[in-house]
Amino acid sequence: MFHFLMATTVRRAVLTLPAAPLGSDNPLPALRAPDGVHDLDERSRDGLPRDMARQIGYEPLRSLLPVQIRDGYRRERAEREFEAVVIENEHLRVTVLPGLGGRVHSLVHVPTGRELLYRNPVFQPANFALNGAWFSGGIEWNTGATGHTALSCAPLHAALVPAPDGGAMVRLWEWERLRDLPFQVDLWLPEDSPFLYVGVRVRNPHERPAPVYWWSNIAVPEDQGSRVLAPADEAWHFGYERSLRRIPVPEWEAADRTYPLRSEYPADYFYEVTDGARPWIASLDAAGHGLVQTSTGRLRGRKLFVWGAGGGGRRWQEWLTEPGTGGYAEIQAGLARTQLEHVRLEGGAEFSWLEAYGPLSAEPSAVHGSDWSAARGAAEDALEAVLPRERVDAAYEAWRGFADTEPGERLAVGSGWGALEVLCGGHRLPGTPFEESTLGDEQEPWLELWRTGVLPAPRRVVPPGPSLVAAHWRDMLETAPADPLTEYHLGVAQWHAGDTAQAVRSWERGLALAPSQWPLLRCLAVADALAGDAARAADGFAAAFEDLAAESRGGEPWTAAESALGQEAMAALLTAGRLAQARSVWDRLRPALREQGRFRLLAARLLAAEGHVRAARRVFEDGFELPDLREGEETLSEVWSALTDCPLPARYDFRMRPPV
Repeated sequence: MFHFLMATTVRRAVLTLPAAPLGSDNPLPALRAPDGVHDLDERSRDGLPRDMARQIGYEPLRSLLPVQIRDGYRRERAEREFEAVVIENEHLRVTVLPGLGGRVHSLVHVPTGRELLYRNPVFQPANFALNGAWFSGGIEWNTGATGHTALSCAPLHAALVPAPDGGAMVRLWEWERLRDLPFQVDLWLPEDSPFLYVGVRVRNPHERPAPVYWWSNIAVPEDQGSRVLAPADEAWHFGYERSLRRIPVPEWEAADRTYPLRSEYPADYFYEVTDGARPWIASLDAAGHGLVQTSTGRLRGRKLFVWGAGGGGRRWQEWLTEPGTGGYAEIQAGLARTQLEHVRLEGGAEFSWLEAYGPLSAEPSAVHGSDWSAARGAAEDALEAVLPRERVDAAYEAWRGFADTEPGERLAVGSGWGALEVLCGGHRLPGTPFEESTLGDEQEPWLELWRTGVLPAPRRVVPPGPSLVAAHWRDMLETAPADPLTEYHLGVAQWHAGDTAQAVRSWERGLALAPSQWPLLRCLAVADALAGDAARAADGFAAAFEDLAAESRGGEPWTAAESALGQEAMAALLTAGRLAQARSVWDRLRPALREQGRFRLLAARLLAAEGHVRAARRVFEDGFELPDLREGEETLSEVWSALTDCPLPARYDFRMRPPV
C-alpha cells in the first residue's frame, strides 16, 4: 500500500470476476469503413444548427486503420484476476482497471456502502467498441471517434503523480491511434472530498489540426423509479433509425423520457444545455439518491442513453452480463452537443477540463414531481450545496499546475505505439512519458523501417502484422525497397488515405512475387466488393482462402486468420450465388471453427440457399450464439424471416428499432 500524510490512500488490488477470454485480434486489416450505425440520415441534416452540422461533417473516420479488430472473444466465462488500483478516503472508494481502458469499475459511497455506478458482476466482451470488444459498466473514457473507444479492452499506462492537495493522483495515459493523439486522465480524491475529481487533457503534438472526440460514459443502475436530470428543456433524439430531431424535455410522444424504462427502444437523448449554464447530469432513484457528474465548461454536452423496456433492449442487457442482474442506463458528458460531432483542435494546442463524480441526494417529491423545472432545480440546488461551481473551477486551476508533472511509481504499462510515435516524431509531452522500454515486437519492424529505410522480412512465416497508415509512415513505405510485404503495407496505407487505385496497384505489384499470396488477394477482393463487383470479389475471396488453407500452420494467429477470412469468403460467395464454392470453403474449415456462431449462421444461410430450409431452421432450433453480434445488427432476424413466418425466438431478438 502507498500511504500519504492525507487521509486518502492509493493501493494496488486484485479484482476477481467471471470473465470471457479476449482471444486474438483479427489479423486482417480493417479496410471497410465503420459500420455506420451512428451515421446520420442525410434528410436529418437540414435545419440543424450551423456549428452542429459543420462538426457532424468534420473528418468522419474513413476506416479503423491502423487499429485491428478485436473479435476473438467468446461467451464461456471462468474466474480471472484483473489488476486494479483503489483510491479511497472516508467518503468514496474508487476501483480503477488500468488494463481495461482505465475503466472506473466501481464508485462506492463508504458511509452507506452504496454503489453509485452500475457495476457489472462479469467481464463479457461484446461488439460495441469501434474495433469490436467492449464491456458494460462503470465509467469509461471514450476518445477517438464517434462510438466506444478502440481502447475499451486495452491496457493504459498508469502511475502515481502528486496531487494539488499534497496527496496522490492516479494518472492514466495512452496514444490514441485512430487520431494519432495522446491523452491523459488524472484521478484525484482530496482528503475530505465526497467527490472524485478527474482532470482530462487531449493534446495535438502535430502541426496540422486534428478532429477530437470525447465522451465520459457513466453506467448507472436503472429501475422503474430512476430519473435522469440535466439543465435542459430540449434534447436531440437519435435512434437506430439514424435520424436526429429536437424534442422537448421531459415529455415526448406521451411519455416522460427522463425515466429510462419509459422508452421502448434504445435511443440517445442529447440535452441542449444552455450556453453559460452549469453543466451537470444526475441519475436519482425513487428516494432521491444517486450519482451526479459535473465539470468545467469545456465539457459542454450531456446525454442519456436508454436500452428501453422492449424485448430487444432487455435481451442486450442480458447479453452484456448474466440473467438476474439489474439493468442500467448511461449518462454521459462530452465535448460537443452530440456524439455525431468531432471538434477541431489546432496543431500544437490542447483541450483540458475537470470532471467531478459523487453522491447526490435531493427531495424525492420535487425530483419526481410533474414540474420539470422544479425537479431539475432541486437537483441543481442540491449539487450547489455540496459542490459549488466555483470549487470545481478552482480545482481545475489547481490541477492544471500539476498536469505536466512527471509520473512517479508506475502502476501499469500500456502499449508501445506511443513510444514509437514520440521517438519518430520528436514530440515533447511533459507529464505523459512514452518510454522506449515499452517498445515491443509489434513496433520492432516499424522502428527498423524508420532507422534504416527498409521494412524487415519476418523471421518466420506468420500472418502479416498490423499496418501503420499515417502520412509519415506512408512516405517511408513509398521509399522503401518494394518487396511483397512492403507493397502490402503500402497498399493498406494508400487505401486509408483514400487513394484506392494506387492501393490496388501496390497490392497487384506485391502479388507477382509474394510467397504468401492470401493477404494481398484478400485486400484486392475487398476492393472489388466495395467497387460493386460481387462476382470478382467472390473469386478473390475464394482464392485467398484457398491459399491460406494451404499455407496455414498451427497456432492462434493462423486460426484467427482462417476464421476471419473464412467468414468473409463464405459471405461473399453466398452473395454472388456461388454455392458450390461456399460449400468448398465450409469443407476446408477446421472442425472447431465450424462450431463458432458466425459459421453456424453461415451454415444456415448455405443450407437455405441449397434448398434445405428445414435443415437451416434446425440450426436455429439447436441453438447458437454470435459472440460478436454488432450493435444494431439485424442479421439474425433477417435470416430467420427468410426461413419461416414464425415469430423470432426471444433468444435471437436483439432488434434495436421498430420494424420498417
